[in-house]
Amino acid sequence: MKKHAPVIENKSEMIERLASGSKPKSDWRIGTEHEKIGFCLKEKTPLPYEGDCGIHAMLTGLQRFDWEPVSENGYLIALKREGASVSLEPGGQLELSGAPLETVHQTCGEVNRHLREVKEVADEFGAGFLSLGFRPDTRLEDVPIMPKGRYKIMREYMQKVGSLGREMMFRTCTVQTNLDFGSESDMVKKFRVSLALQPIATALFANSPFTDGKPNGFKSYRSQVWLDTDNDRTGMLPFVFEQGFGFEQYVDYALNVPMYFVYRDGKYLDASGKSFKDFLNGTLDILPGEKPKMSDFDDHISTIFPEVRLKTFLEMRGADTGPWGELCALPAFWVGLLYDQTALDTAWDLVKDWTDEERDALRRNVPKMGLQTPFRDKTIQQFARAVLAISREGLKARGRLNAHGENETVFLQELDKFALTGKSNADQLLDLYHGSWNGDILQAYQDCIF
Repeated sequence: MKKHAPVIENKSEMIERLASGSKPKSDWRIGTEHEKIGFCLKEKTPLPYEGDCGIHAMLTGLQRFDWEPVSENGYLIALKREGASVSLEPGGQLELSGAPLETVHQTCGEVNRHLREVKEVADEFGAGFLSLGFRPDTRLEDVPIMPKGRYKIMREYMQKVGSLGREMMFRTCTVQTNLDFGSESDMVKKFRVSLALQPIATALFANSPFTDGKPNGFKSYRSQVWLDTDNDRTGMLPFVFEQGFGFEQYVDYALNVPMYFVYRDGKYLDASGKSFKDFLNGTLDILPGEKPKMSDFDDHISTIFPEVRLKTFLEMRGADTGPWGELCALPAFWVGLLYDQTALDTAWDLVKDWTDEERDALRRNVPKMGLQTPFRDKTIQQFARAVLAISREGLKARGRLNAHGENETVFLQELDKFALTGKSNADQLLDLYHGSWNGDILQAYQDCIF
């Protein structure tokens, strides 16, 4: 007889769920996720789901590399292998969610392996993938919709809560890093440091200056889009900096975020805008008398999108997707800051007196001005140099070497160039657009391909 998962009886179980992520330093791991924009080489159009040059063909072809297929309602929607997965974002962006690994060297090896596999399959049917944070020319209405149940619910709800939610779903691409914590106090310090410094990561990785075929006035339009997606579930979370913050306060926050869906019997039930508190009380109108399981809570917190997200680990969510080598730079940047105690303490000393208003202003100004954003009589470029120096010392202290005897600081080199010159990828792309591209956005499909 099939055993049913127990229901959540009280808030303490959800607090314990988050706290269960605490682990000794020897067990801390690095998870890296990145998305990329697929297109058909000949037409420069997005990959549809079906067809010879399509997402289904891509996922089918990748199975030769021992990826196992995952289907939903008869549609192939994802692949799994060795703790990692390849999945679909709403507009056909292909995402690698990496396995939890011990070093940045390993996570970079995983990224390299994945991109080689993707390129081999894509080359066979004339597809390519862009290393940009936003679709450079495809109009929103021309982006194909992927056949995943939860996205239909999100797509319809997004129109009610912000003006750019669909842009986020269908036209943006990000790279993220997931990192561990040792205790509640360790989580709190890492959460605060990474939230405060997220705009600096956004500035360093800014790579989305084009929309609808022309410059959009931003360095990271992807980041700008999140400012008007859904304010109930996004932002800089000022309560994280309040005295007494911990797992319980994050659960309280999560319970006040409106729901998207409940997953039952292979289907996504539309719960958009409804209250998880009602669900806890057994009064959710779409499932009267039923209470949530822990899997429902896990689903719910995965639909919250602040700049840093807490699950049983912390997710750094502030960066645009970038070229191949920079996909390894993001985990290196955050591992150096958060996985060495001296570096973490130094980073906290840098940001601990920043006010809620200053952090919010940074979040709002960086998408437009990038590394040139003014802050406290300096620019973010100067702060980026200081933060990279802290990260570098943290990586040195970790002492994780590759086969050539190099430590993880080798992955910061591209970021060092940005911090030195004050020019991110976005700035360099704008120079190309106004220079050798001569205003032809189609050149992006040659110069920004994985």
